[in-house]
Amino acid sequence: MVRTTMKNQIQYLILCVGNRDGGDDAIGPYIADCFRDRPSPGVEVIDTGVTPENFTSLVKKKKPKNLIIIDAVEMGLKPGETRVVPKEKIGTMHVSTHGIPLSVLMTYLESYTERIILIGVEPKILSGRITKIVKKSGDQLVKLIEDERLEEIKRLQ
Repeated sequence: MVRTTMKNQIQYLILCVGNRDGGDDAIGPYIADCFRDRPSPGVEVIDTGVTPENFTSLVKKKKPKNLIIIDAVEMGLKPGETRVVPKEKIGTMHVSTHGIPLSVLMTYLESYTERIILIGVEPKILSGRITKIVKKSGDQLVKLIEDERLEEIKRLQ
């Protein structure tokens, strides 16, 4: 179970990015729904849709210990594979469409949190409904966050 480190400090603020009608790009909203169905202490989850940049003031206000951004990212892996994506790698791959690149968003928010992590989930399709394989990866990711086992997610090389 997730714990808070200081009174009123959020351990994990999770920005779930994606388009519900964009096939596996819906992984962010899907994960937000999972947490809404089973809230965890010390975890706040926001479904940002396709505009995570609209939530910067909330991040600045809350100053979470860990800011996690979850999105579908084409990394050249098998569908459903999950990786921590280093900020410097974002420009070399396709991340779902946003008003600003996630690397710029991450740089902007760095001073408001101890750690920012982008977790990418490899999509299979980017239209229609989310696939079963990506949903399964989302369920596993929720469990890793709840159990504070993020270090088990491989880093994209």
